[in-house]
Amino acid sequence: MRTDAELRGELLAELRRLRQVVPEITGCLIASTDGLLIVDDAQAVVVEGVAALAAACLGVSQRIADSAGHGEFQEVVIRSGGGHVAMYTAGNGAVLVLLADADANVGRLHHEARRATQVVTQVVAAAALSFAQTLPEAHRLPEPEPAPW
Repeated sequence: MRTDAELRGELLAELRRLRQVVPEITGCLIASTDGLLIVDDAQAVVVEGVAALAAACLGVSQRIADSAGHGEFQEVVIRSGGGHVAMYTAGNGAVLVLLADADANVGRLHHEARRATQVVTQVVAAAALSFAQTLPEAHRLPEPEPAPW
């Protein structure tokens, strides 16, 4: 079982890889879907505030996708005069947030971010499993029943 520090290290390594391959990224973070900061590689922003707002945006975006009948929400890009904020779902428990310059190649940003969400999804799932295994037996959820087919 990997430690919390090792799991956070894996996430931070992925954020740093993103910043290397897409130099227009000025900051990035991973937040839980309830708005708590998990890990970040950003200096010029209040990352806790961005994490909370990203979770709120994720919730609204999911509702819009559902209301439109388009299925599960995946990503959103906010373009402003100063740059881009791109958010991607990463499994059931996290959101990847990228901050990029106004001249960023959004296609390249999407390509690399979609790859990164696969890594983040796996690490977050491993963290949830590790956490579940450390819970006392009385606090664990029962194992799901096998499918009848």
